[in-house]
Amino acid sequence: MDTVEIKPYMQAVGREARAASHVMAKIETASKNQALTAIAAAIRRNEKKLLAANNTDLVAAEIQGFDSVLIDRLKLTSKGVASMVEGLLQIASLADPIGEISDLNYRPSGIQVGKMRVPLGVVGIVYEARPNVTADAAGLCIKAGNAVILRGGSEAFNCNQAIAKCVKEGLKIACLPETAVQVIQTIDRAAVGELITMKEFVDVIIPRGGKELIKRISDEACIPIIKHLHGVCHVYIDEGANLDKSIRIADNAKTQRYGTCNTMETLLVHEKIAREILPPLCKIYLDKGVELRGDKASCTIVKKMKEATEEDWRTEYLAPILSVRVVNSFDQALEHITIYGSHHTDSIVTEDYSRARRFLREVDSSSVMVNTSTRFADGFEYGLGAEIGISTDKIHARGPVGLEGLTSQKFIVLGDGQIRQ
Repeated sequence: MDTVEIKPYMQAVGREARAASHVMAKIETASKNQALTAIAAAIRRNEKKLLAANNTDLVAAEIQGFDSVLIDRLKLTSKGVASMVEGLLQIASLADPIGEISDLNYRPSGIQVGKMRVPLGVVGIVYEARPNVTADAAGLCIKAGNAVILRGGSEAFNCNQAIAKCVKEGLKIACLPETAVQVIQTIDRAAVGELITMKEFVDVIIPRGGKELIKRISDEACIPIIKHLHGVCHVYIDEGANLDKSIRIADNAKTQRYGTCNTMETLLVHEKIAREILPPLCKIYLDKGVELRGDKASCTIVKKMKEATEEDWRTEYLAPILSVRVVNSFDQALEHITIYGSHHTDSIVTEDYSRARRFLREVDSSSVMVNTSTRFADGFEYGLGAEIGISTDKIHARGPVGLEGLTSQKFIVLGDGQIRQ
């Protein structure tokens, strides 16, 4: 598709999405669930085709010299297909938020005032690498009564289009408009520029990808955005922490998967426990090929650790690299997270109930955890069915964005002939 054709193409996509959104807002729950289960069945049935399409993308990515982190995000396995299916079925099992009425109260005038949950309308999602986003985003938007325009990365084009066929099949079976979910059929970056400025057709933009993508959209979009820029996540091991529990959590938070936004990038350890916990924990990291960069106190304890720079504390590595700092107090740990954190996910390991409560209250992140791995900061793990992305913004949605994050509320007023005096 030539660049000259992009604008009329995207305008047509936008018009179709807007028309479909009006239909989707009225669809009953049973029909939406039927579409979701039909999409899940189509994905399960077409697993071999999806994996073949993904393999085509992987071969092209390797030829182009993409790094291992992107390759990891791009790769779809049988387990990944099963997760997509499970996510869709879980979304179908969730309560439908649309039409839910809350806070209904009588006023002195006799009227009743409350709020009703409604769809956002048309959601535009721009994402890189992960093909599972196509199914997750489609499922969540369908259940929340929205239309969605999906623009995946060029590196996953073939797999995204294969998943899109499954989505359209499910929508058709449920007699829902196939244009309720549209996957952009061009890799031209000009399509993104059009999508993020089509404010007459699109109500919100959700970017999922690297800093460059999110910065571009933040700078150029004319439409409200739900986003997080990066995930500099911390695990703080407090002086009262259990040794075995700390090692399991800190190991998992870093090494379970390197290229995700909820992976720990900085480990903070209280000085009273540092000499006991850092040697066995860092041996695990080094055995797994993790490069360690620490402050002077950490480097003194673990000789194979490189000295960290100021920039290391601010860096989302998305790689087998970890920053380590020994802190002299709980308050210094909080101060470090406040200065260097990205408001994504932070966890404390402690047996001290009071400090756990303070950590939950005082750490200003979208997910704050006690005695568990940051890798749990995920819509699927939170029981949302899937997630459309993670938001570190404080307005509208925060943390993993599921069904409720894809809706808004309007005031409703019930009367019986009352007039204002």
